[in-house]
Amino acid sequence: MRVAIAGAGAVGRSIARELLDNGHEVLLIDKNPRSIKVDSLPRAEWLLADACEITSLDEAGLERCNVVICATGDDKVNLVVSLLAKTEYGVPRVVARINHPNNEWLFNESWGVDVAVSTPRLLSALVEEAVSVGDLVRLMTFRQSEASLVELTMPDDAPLEQVFADVVVVRGDHPVPPRDMLEIQLPAEALQALAEEAEAQEENRWGGLDPFERGPEITETR
Repeated sequence: MRVAIAGAGAVGRSIARELLDNGHEVLLIDKNPRSIKVDSLPRAEWLLADACEITSLDEAGLERCNVVICATGDDKVNLVVSLLAKTEYGVPRVVARINHPNNEWLFNESWGVDVAVSTPRLLSALVEEAVSVGDLVRLMTFRQSEASLVELTMPDDAPLEQVFADVVVVRGDHPVPPRDMLEIQLPAEALQALAEEAEAQEENRWGGLDPFERGPEITETR
C-alpha cells in the first residue's frame, strides 16, 4: 500500500515509521526544509513542497496513493489537502488530524475526510476507559458509514450473552444493531475458499480416486 503523509513533523515521522515497519510505501511531504530529515527515515520518500499546491501533489503522484494522511499542525492545511486528495486525485482513504477541538465539525466528507483523528478526544476516551465500567467510550467516528468506534469495558462477572448483545453488525455502508434472527453472512471470497479447501480435503481422503466408481471385475475359472 502506498501512503502519502502531509506533514513531516514528529507526528508525521512517527506514523511513517510505523507504516514502513509494516511493509508499506511512504511518501513524506513538507514545505519546511528543517522538517526534511532523510537520515531519520531513509526508507521513506521525501518531498520538499507545499502540500496545498496542485503542482506539488502532481509531483508527489497522489493519484497512485491508496491513503493520504494529513498530519500537519495546521487544521486549515489538513482540510485543504484532504479536499484536494479526495476531489482532484480520487484517493480512496483520507485520514486527517484535528489539532483544535473547535474545528472538529469541519472534518467530514464535505472536506474529503474519511477518518478524523482528534488527539484531545482520544486522550479523553482513554481517561474514561480507565475509570468507566459498563459505559460506552467513543474513540473515533468513521464519516463514510456514519459509524463510531466505541469501547465497552465489562465487569468480570458480566454474562457472555450481554457482551455479544452489544455487538454491531455492518452491512455495506450501514451499521445495524443485532437481532435475534440476524443471519451472519460470510464474504463470497471466504465461501469460495472454504469450498476449495473442502474439495481438496476430499481428494486427499480418497487419493484422487472416485469412491463411487465401479472397479474392474475379476472372474475366476476353475
